[in-house]
Amino acid sequence: MRKFIAVLVVGLVAFSCSSEKKGNMVVKGQIKGLKKGILYLQKMADTTLVSVDSIKLFGDDKFILTDNVDSPVMYYLTFNGNTEPKKLMFFGEKGEITINDDVENFGFKPSIVGSKNQEVLNKFNEIDHQFKMKRLDYIKKDFEARAKKDSLQTDSLAKAYDKLVRRRFLFTTNFAIGNKDSEVAPYLALTELYDANIYLLDTINNSLTDRVKSSDYGKRLQKFIDRIKASEEKKE
Repeated sequence: MRKFIAVLVVGLVAFSCSSEKKGNMVVKGQIKGLKKGILYLQKMADTTLVSVDSIKLFGDDKFILTDNVDSPVMYYLTFNGNTEPKKLMFFGEKGEITINDDVENFGFKPSIVGSKNQEVLNKFNEIDHQFKMKRLDYIKKDFEARAKKDSLQTDSLAKAYDKLVRRRFLFTTNFAIGNKDSEVAPYLALTELYDANIYLLDTINNSLTDRVKSSDYGKRLQKFIDRIKASEEKKE
């Protein structure tokens, strides 16, 4: 009994300490079912995922985590303990962000409120999901056609798939341009259009507002484009 009380006190102290941490971004909420474990707030530093805050939970699935955000970027909530490692991605920015989810479906369809960039990204994901479902359908049909050794069908599917890829590239480009005042625009260019024609990347980059161009993802996009152009110049 004494051991239980001691552990409970440690958990409560950890929660209290995390609550007192200061940062211009406060992430709070509830992960239903996460009664024991450590919840981490993480982000990418170069190519490494680093923890910027954490909280030890014991008997309470509510949390408060903080960080100082210079520029809106993608953050991750991860946990370990008595559950399998999972990740929840969200666009972090200054202010208070509320995230509610549950252990069983962690990261699949969380409720995220308070991040304007996340709202924009959600709109993109809703439409992009349709492209992903069509892609899976093409893959399935292609597999079946190859199993039947139907070369005409596989050729037809290949052409249709290429058109789908081009439509997705154009949709992503137009979406980014339509949200040129959001850090989501350069983020999409970097994560969804990295293998697209340099013309599309340039088009997005040139449309960005000065504020977004000076953001973390805005600067990364400019460097990425510069590297591609430098590489193409060497080939000529």
